Amino acid sequence: MSEKKFWAERFEAERGRLGAVAYRMLGSRAEAEDAVQEAWLRLQRAGEGIDNPSGWLTTVVGRICLDMLRARGRRREDPIDGDEGEMQHADPAASADEQAALADSVGLALLVVLERLTPAERLAFVLHDMFDVPFEEIGRIVDRSPVATRQLASRARRRVQGLPETPSADYERRKGVVAAFLAASRDGDFSGLLAVLDPEVVFHADADAVRLGSLAEITGAQAVATTFKGKATAARLALIDGALGLAVILGGQLKVVVLMEVEGDRIVEIESIADPARIAAMEVAYL
Repeated sequence: MSEKKFWAERFEAERGRLGAVAYRMLGSRAEAEDAVQEAWLRLQRAGEGIDNPSGWLTTVVGRICLDMLRARGRRREDPIDGDEGEMQHADPAASADEQAALADSVGLALLVVLERLTPAERLAFVLHDMFDVPFEEIGRIVDRSPVATRQLASRARRRVQGLPETPSADYERRKGVVAAFLAASRDGDFSGLLAVLDPEVVFHADADAVRLGSLAEITGAQAVATTFKGKATAARLALIDGALGLAVILGGQLKVVVLMEVEGDRIVEIESIADPARIAAMEVAYL
């Protein structure tokens, strides 16, 4: 079997799933087909060296759809036209049965709700909640950590379910945990830090934070508490892209953001980000 035929067969085996991913992302059958076709062209150029074609194609389609959604936002287009939209303006060559199948599999109501999400939220929700793609893989597409990607999906899930973006009781609980961490860190309260850290907590720092003196990774409550004891004097409680965390202000400028994943009453994961480009793209509101 020729290499071209091999990849063509692998692609055809994935085409239906890729089309479903793209349609849920874009809400447009024509655009979804364009995204899948572009993935095929990229596969032809890449060829050898792809160990996991299914995962590779999902990632590529996700990136293509993300770019299309962002471009759509810049043009201020409305991808879903309600009752007179996608299902009427789709490819006229497609049969009524095909259109009905698309409507049944996704539902215009869901597509309209998805339109309220940011492109990154939409991708995180669709890939994880609908197609079970791990947050690590989704994070590589949206250029965010697994922690931040999980928060994107969580926010999207609440909005899709019609819940407030930050349910009051849950929000206040998580805010209390992060605020307690900040106070204990400032006061050098080792016991206070241990009280809000999960025993298996993991800390990660990006390359820029490491250059500022942070360790790249720390595991365990004892080690993380030791690292943060007496620190955070320049940190403020903040909402970062809608999620609770800390903003570190140095010389009057935001230099580091600290994202925290809270489960129950404990912090299970912490990420320190100092990359100026990533910080510039974040929405930060001080509390």
